[in-house]
Amino acid sequence: MVFVYLCPKITPRMPLKLKQIPLFLWGFGLLAQVQTEVAPPEHIRSVIFKGPTDDQFPIVRLGEPILLEFDDLSASEQDFYYRIIHCDYDWQPSQLLKSQYLDGIDNQRIINYGNSYNTLQPYSNYRLQLPNEQVRLRVSGNFVLEIYNSAGDLQFSRRFVVYQDQVSVPAVVRRSRDFKFLTEKQSVQFSVIPSGVQLINPKKEVRVAILQNFHWPTARYDIPPQFTIGNELVYKYDQETAFFGGNEYLNFDTSDLRTPTAAISRIGFEDLYQHYLFRDDYRYDEPYTYFPDINGDFRVRTLQGQDDSREGEYTRVHFRLPYEEVLAMDKVYVFGKFNNYEIGEENRMTFNRETGDMELSLLLKQGFYNYKYVLEREDGTVELNAVGGNFHFTENTYTILVYYRNFGDIYDSVIGVGTANSRTISN
Repeated sequence: MVFVYLCPKITPRMPLKLKQIPLFLWGFGLLAQVQTEVAPPEHIRSVIFKGPTDDQFPIVRLGEPILLEFDDLSASEQDFYYRIIHCDYDWQPSQLLKSQYLDGIDNQRIINYGNSYNTLQPYSNYRLQLPNEQVRLRVSGNFVLEIYNSAGDLQFSRRFVVYQDQVSVPAVVRRSRDFKFLTEKQSVQFSVIPSGVQLINPKKEVRVAILQNFHWPTARYDIPPQFTIGNELVYKYDQETAFFGGNEYLNFDTSDLRTPTAAISRIGFEDLYQHYLFRDDYRYDEPYTYFPDINGDFRVRTLQGQDDSREGEYTRVHFRLPYEEVLAMDKVYVFGKFNNYEIGEENRMTFNRETGDMELSLLLKQGFYNYKYVLEREDGTVELNAVGGNFHFTENTYTILVYYRNFGDIYDSVIGVGTANSRTISN
């Protein structure tokens, strides 16, 4: 038996601690390894990864296009290559050979790239679309897209999901019935109704994963159906499928370099444009206020040119949060989809003794951004909503992924996707 340290799921009030998880050797003596998303190096920025919609986590039907885009601030027009890994339900590589899940060959060079123009910050912009002339996907399931440089070093990776419509997944969001979290949690209830597949032993063949705002660290796994009605699988749990509601994300807009928007107090200019945000408030002890957001996402756009991807300027955005006792001696981070919800030194705030504020500046491409403040306690616990608070009224999008493995199959396919939004939450 081999013990490997893995990063567990993050929940707003559950401690984030490393646990020893036993993994067994499988298939020709290889060690099964969970495929996590690797953060890019400092010179790679503005990673956009999406399907036909603007949601920056691709969940697409088999055959639908997926777009990856990113900037290299070295502006050296270096070569990048991509590889595709098929994974099972638990994000370990499946036993499929590449020829079984790909038509064509991956490990190809990204040939669609160009340098920025009319920008103070030079960069090279890269674009990749899947499927393309070199490679197509043959099966559904979990996938990881890896990007390598010419030296063969992994630069970053992103997960995506491909599905086929073989079940329908009607879903609703309800208030928690746990009195302790009545005003803080949201419960997802849903059914799985077969249409293009025959389920012989659904409790063993079908597995589900539930995502809140496409955020994998807080996903719910391995929840069996509560009961069945004929072929319909019913999931009407309360606590097992409950999520903390959080709060609406904060936002700012730098699409116009020279015009302050609602969240920007002033604009300066040094080597690059400097956008100073108003000091943010703590909202955990304030009444909930509906404020439309895009659930942590971001949109790159510029009003100074026609091509958002290659005319968008990079600016320094300055964040401020007053120090309060709730922070204690803990680490404070600013994160959102713009940095793939990573927690690292780059987005860690520092205390300014002169102003009494926690401060941070980030180099970000022009556009509209959602963000929030999260805490890392001294014991390693990560609290997502200690600053913003939890409210059952918060608008969140939930995605239910339905996985299927028939007797004798060697991989997990995705046979359906359901969605629900807490905007229509009920009791």
